[in-house]
Amino acid sequence: MEITGLLSYGVFFATLAGIYAVLALGLNVQWGHTGLFNIGVAAFFAIGAYASAIFTTAPSDMHMGGFGMPFLIGIVAAMVCSGVIALLVGLITLNLRSDYLAIATIGIAEIIRLFLKNEGWLTNGVRGIPGIPKPLSGVIEGADELLFLGVVLAAMLVVYLALERGYRSPWGRVLRAVRENEDATRAAGKNILSFRLQGFVLGSMIMGLGGALYAHFTTFISPEAFDPMFATFLVWVMLIAGGSGNNRGAILGAFVIWAVWSGTEILTGMLPETMVTQAGALRVLLIGVLLQVILLLRPQGILPEKAPEVRGGMDGDTEKARGAGRGPSE
Repeated sequence: MEITGLLSYGVFFATLAGIYAVLALGLNVQWGHTGLFNIGVAAFFAIGAYASAIFTTAPSDMHMGGFGMPFLIGIVAAMVCSGVIALLVGLITLNLRSDYLAIATIGIAEIIRLFLKNEGWLTNGVRGIPGIPKPLSGVIEGADELLFLGVVLAAMLVVYLALERGYRSPWGRVLRAVRENEDATRAAGKNILSFRLQGFVLGSMIMGLGGALYAHFTTFISPEAFDPMFATFLVWVMLIAGGSGNNRGAILGAFVIWAVWSGTEILTGMLPETMVTQAGALRVLLIGVLLQVILLLRPQGILPEKAPEVRGGMDGDTEKARGAGRGPSE
């Protein structure tokens, strides 16, 4: 492969890994910080992608909208739409516990995916939405993909820094207290449903941002792009492998697992055509085996969660206990 080909593939790889890192950061708010078992990542990923596509594409008779808005408006629309749907879903499901919440979210995610697939007036159905504009296209000749990589990395960095600040704030301490011991947190006077809802909505808005970035990267979306295998399972593997509760771990896990997934695609592409179908199943099996190995050898992930440093030398357990009794305004 020529140098230019390697560079092109490197940019492609880093862009998709960065988008998955944004998704993993959103899931980390829900599961890693708040303890919400959301198996419906694909739903908010898809909502963000379609919302941004509808707002930013040129006028079209094939689907709703085509308002020709700027890229930043599409990003805002994606996050707002994902947040509103998450709020409605959360009000219904967040009183459920772990496994019941997982069943509810995966069911709702499938309903949303089928809705996007069948409502042609809104999304153009299985034919998808083409012509999604790519920001900064044409600013520097021949550098469109590289410039968009910069956009993705900038979005990832902004989300990471914001979440790190939130993680160390009184609000973040209450979220971790909810995750560790709801009864103790409730006894300290905190509204458990409110904080669970805040974590769920914020995480879903970040997933919507990831969906918008994906739509503008591929410039075409259809329901098949949001299959739960790629839009939910892989994101969970990335977070667990990288380190649940650690934002840096979420980003690292996204790049590592995407490297493994992409590497296996290259290897299976070298196999005879008669083995391509079997090779696809082996790729999924490999990711599953890798996840099992990580859970057995390093159950806390590559970068485990560490309690933030607190003035006065308090250890992690003391900080958790005190965090349960603090309000977000302190």
